Amino acid sequence: MRFPFLFVTRGCKAVPRLQQSQFPSPLSTLPRYQRISVLAHLCKDERSYFITTPIFYVNASPHLGHLYSAVIADCLHRYKLLQGFNSKFATGTDEHGLKIQQAAEAAGKDPLTFCTDVSERFKHLFSSCNISYTDYIRTTEQRHCQAVEHFWSVLWNKGLIYKGSYEGWYSTQDESFLTLLQVGDAVDSSGKQIKVSLESGHQVEWMKEENYLFRLSAFRSQLLDWLKGNPQAIQPERFYHTVLQWLQHDIPDLSVSRQRSRLQWGISVPNDPEQTIYVWLDALVNYLTVAGYPDKHDQWWNVAHHIVGKDILTFHAIYWPAFLLGAGLPLPRTIYVHSHWTSGGRKMSKSLGNVVDPLQRSQMFTTDGMRYFLLRQGVPDSDCDYTDRKVIRLLNAELTDSLGGLLNRCLAPALNPTQVYPSFCPESFPREQGGRAVAEDYHMLDAVKNLPAVVEQHFESIHVYKALEAITACVRQTNAFVQRHTPWKLDKSNSEEQRWLDTIIHVSLECLRIYGTLLQPIVPEISDKLLSRLGVQSGERSWAALNFLPRYQGMDCPFEGRALGSNSGVLFSRLENENVDKQKPTKAKKAAKQK
Repeated sequence: MRFPFLFVTRGCKAVPRLQQSQFPSPLSTLPRYQRISVLAHLCKDERSYFITTPIFYVNASPHLGHLYSAVIADCLHRYKLLQGFNSKFATGTDEHGLKIQQAAEAAGKDPLTFCTDVSERFKHLFSSCNISYTDYIRTTEQRHCQAVEHFWSVLWNKGLIYKGSYEGWYSTQDESFLTLLQVGDAVDSSGKQIKVSLESGHQVEWMKEENYLFRLSAFRSQLLDWLKGNPQAIQPERFYHTVLQWLQHDIPDLSVSRQRSRLQWGISVPNDPEQTIYVWLDALVNYLTVAGYPDKHDQWWNVAHHIVGKDILTFHAIYWPAFLLGAGLPLPRTIYVHSHWTSGGRKMSKSLGNVVDPLQRSQMFTTDGMRYFLLRQGVPDSDCDYTDRKVIRLLNAELTDSLGGLLNRCLAPALNPTQVYPSFCPESFPREQGGRAVAEDYHMLDAVKNLPAVVEQHFESIHVYKALEAITACVRQTNAFVQRHTPWKLDKSNSEEQRWLDTIIHVSLECLRIYGTLLQPIVPEISDKLLSRLGVQSGERSWAALNFLPRYQGMDCPFEGRALGSNSGVLFSRLENENVDKQKPTKAKKAAKQK
């Protein structure tokens, strides 16, 4: 893949990296999740975290991919809050550009009214799906327009923007300039030969006009140095290698404005009212706007992380870092990339009738149900397929039967008539084998003890599905533990048998407490219900509180003997296939029946 670039900036700052501090050996021997609470007081600046979604284009209503981006970012934001970070989470809408101008005209509305209507749909979806953003940015806001004008002026004053003539292919749908290698031949619905973007499939047009260009070609070596020195900068790894491959070729300078006569709906170039700033330069600066640019951005911009779809990787991994290098600003810590969703094995399309309405599905399967499905089935490295039946099968198996069934078993009045967190008996479950516990039980304890570190590792690389695989595997082990020892068959009149019964339930509740705490970023409502039922208070749900089975370690357990929370019903209600069967058949299904 080739790009239109020239120049090397002076005084470009090195990308800041987290430094590993040296601490006394007692701290280094603690599990990481316990060190977090100690380090919070030592590294206040490093305890800030800034996560963003792309800002979403308002030419159409939100779709499943938009919700997926937002749920990933929300999960990471909640995870960092649990770890004690001061976290900022930004999302919003991209409201300038030719596509918006044309869509507003087609709808018979002025552009701002059109943008406001669609932006509110995104807000409603995110509110309905428990997306806990701390800032919602619209590119039509005054604070953003001021940030964009300032950013442009910085690049202009450094000699990185110049006026010239641009000639080449342009995709209005993608709001993107394309090189010859990015364009291919196709035939439209009427049989006419057309040129299209090889990446998106959208039609392109040949454009020649005088506008402003950014000296993108000057930054190729610096971008390569950045990536080679920071192999974790773009994750997952396959996308990192994709960008490195792109940078093996020369990259041309980039057109960063359009003639005002062609594009009125956008921010004017400072001191040149005949030109409008290119929509992607405008849109990318939103991340700085939210951080407080140009005056108060240091705290947040030094710890910025982006969530992006693979279709906008070029803009975020090449254009955006080059703009930042030119402006003398730090580069993002990490660019997390995810793939797309298909529906029934095919790309979602209105003509096929297989577009999934995320708001409707979150109402059908609950907010937490949809969040769980997207994060459990979503594999960032490759495209994922959605069907309603997949949702039902997964949620019933893992939330209703496995996790919910375990909770119901352990809290059944027949096993726990006093409804308290029962006592643990070290003689029944000693550190060394010899009591009532068997080898598989010790394997389970090791798995649950190591689970927070495993989940953390996968969260940090946005492989949330792997974190959920690990949690689900431990839930299965705990269910097997209960089934293996059949506590309902124990003789409660025998004191030794009662102590062993209490120990089985104590261990199982400790496992559930760990699962409930780790699941908070993914399914906040279900986790709250689970932890409240166990009697775990709000101040006992942080990452630092993940001290599994302290009685087994010879320490006190704050929950032992505590009254359990009130019973608020099943953890997750079973979903029935009839809910799907009642849905109207899609156009694709109707067409199939007619064949």
